[in-house]
Amino acid sequence: MDSKRVILGTAGHVDHGKTTLVKALTGTDTDRLQEEKKRGITIELGFAHLDLPDGQSLGIIDVPGHERFIKNMVAGAAGIDLVALVIAADEGVMPQTREHLDICRLLGVKQGLVIMTKTDLVDEEWRELVIDDIEKFLQGSFLEGVSIVPVSATTGEGIEELLQELMRLAAAAVARPLAGPFRLPVDRAFVMKGFGSVVTGTTLSGSVKVGDQVELLPSGLSSRVRGIQTYGSVRESAAAGERTAINLQGLEKSQIVRGEVLVHPGTVQTTSMIDIFYRHLPGASHPLKPRSKMMVHAGTAAIMATVVVLSGKSINPGEADYVQVRLDSPTVVLYGDRLVLRSFAWQETMGGGPVLDPHPRKHRLKEFPDLLPSLEKLRQEEDIAQVVEVLIDNHGLRGLNAGEIAGQVPLSAKKLRSVLDELSAAKKVVRYDAERQAYVSGARFRLLQEKLVQQVADYHQQFPMKQGIFKEELKSKLQLDPLLFAGVLQRTIKDQSLVLEKDVIRLPGHQIRLQADEEELKKKLLESYRQAGLQFPDFRVLVDQLGVTEAEIRTMVSLLQKEGELVRVRDGCYIPSREFEQLKRKVVAYLEKHGELTTLQFKEMVGLTRKYIIPLIECLDMYKVTQRQGDIRVLWK
Repeated sequence: MDSKRVILGTAGHVDHGKTTLVKALTGTDTDRLQEEKKRGITIELGFAHLDLPDGQSLGIIDVPGHERFIKNMVAGAAGIDLVALVIAADEGVMPQTREHLDICRLLGVKQGLVIMTKTDLVDEEWRELVIDDIEKFLQGSFLEGVSIVPVSATTGEGIEELLQELMRLAAAAVARPLAGPFRLPVDRAFVMKGFGSVVTGTTLSGSVKVGDQVELLPSGLSSRVRGIQTYGSVRESAAAGERTAINLQGLEKSQIVRGEVLVHPGTVQTTSMIDIFYRHLPGASHPLKPRSKMMVHAGTAAIMATVVVLSGKSINPGEADYVQVRLDSPTVVLYGDRLVLRSFAWQETMGGGPVLDPHPRKHRLKEFPDLLPSLEKLRQEEDIAQVVEVLIDNHGLRGLNAGEIAGQVPLSAKKLRSVLDELSAAKKVVRYDAERQAYVSGARFRLLQEKLVQQVADYHQQFPMKQGIFKEELKSKLQLDPLLFAGVLQRTIKDQSLVLEKDVIRLPGHQIRLQADEEELKKKLLESYRQAGLQFPDFRVLVDQLGVTEAEIRTMVSLLQKEGELVRVRDGCYIPSREFEQLKRKVVAYLEKHGELTTLQFKEMVGLTRKYIIPLIECLDMYKVTQRQGDIRVLWK
């Protein structure tokens, strides 16, 4: 048996015999509700499966044809691969025939057939007239030139021919790829006695197996898969393209509503903002104004939204433009999913289109000229590497990690790795964090490198007598994600555009260059410290002595310390390096001979007052020459 998974959906006007036809083909009456049987029309979605003569299996979704239940029709049509457009021979093309065909076109359905039902109610001449009318109606649509199969569910006429045509279509249908995260938009929830809550839907992407942890989005309810059925058979797993029933553990039916999406935890995120390329139907009764309130159908969800035309212009019937859909409540969509938009005021399908960015920022109309190039690139579905590149760039300096990309673009893990490797090799994206697999656009990364270098250059200009800027200070100035800052700094140092010494960052060629008066101050200051020896002078004394500000003293002392001329005892207190080295040698020699040193013995050794003794001996502790043990010092171990 062919393992290809194919879903056939009915479409067409109310009372054109869709449900009767499905029953004639499968033996299943898809009208479950008492109200449906009482009124003789389909209200809710119906489901059946058909084993074709050649062994192929078709999942069938039967949709309501009444205009009041278009919401249900779209929910069912969102997961189909083939459409059976049903047109009754006694009525021909009717309003919902047109709207259903439009909806299928907007959802991206590309294959199907036309079934002319109730042929037993008309004569041959009328039948030919209706067929001619149907062919004209289909001109320019994706069903132009397809087979029109006349059938009568009452007499059985044409059923065998229909089965043959379905076999041909199923064999030619493109199988839904398994790539991408598991997603099952819920179209029905019910309780099965002895098992608990069951949800059904068409698995759009990925796969699921018994025992998997799952969650419903956007509600966030968690559960575990207790059991799986497809086409009435118990299964251990289900995959993209299959009508799937999943028994959920620990959830009540009342907690589950149509429009929720069943996923594996952490694989996708909900969104309330979506960029799409919108086509306004040629038969729409009104243009789409720049800011319109619409009902948006995404998968099995129907959500009110504000639709903003990014160009700021109305879209007339037959025209297309870029729009941002701002949902009143969140849902789950991926790149390439199709949305259908219906007018709440006019109660008609107005248009729709493919998702370009499932998680965009909020756009302003004045930004449209700058947005246009990236939106145009996102329309090129065949160039998936370019799509990934643009989505990463759209997230600015935050970028995206591999998991987030997988939750936006339906790719297999292997294909995604290949795409990211390709983009990285071409320097179109940069992986700045290997552990999180986080990426930012190459152009933005290089701009950050330039900004980093410029910040350091500006710092040198502002503080010419400093060796460079501390790393933490630079990070604070740029206000970047710590991991992105680390990645940019590391790459810039590797490119030899910056130098990092301990915690200080400088330009490679930077040297402290002093003016003549600064050189003079430096010389006088060093001489003052050398004359003072271990009796470190106070900054205030030096200010009076040299006739400069304390800030100038601190800057020059910092420079002398970096050059190794001075050693810091504590804040504001410095001694010449050569004096410090002599003191170290004297203390080490004493301790090697006597083993321990008291503060009084140290005082006698250096011959200074307590004002200097305590800071100096603590300085020896700080530089790990001595180690305090109670009231004595010993050599640092």
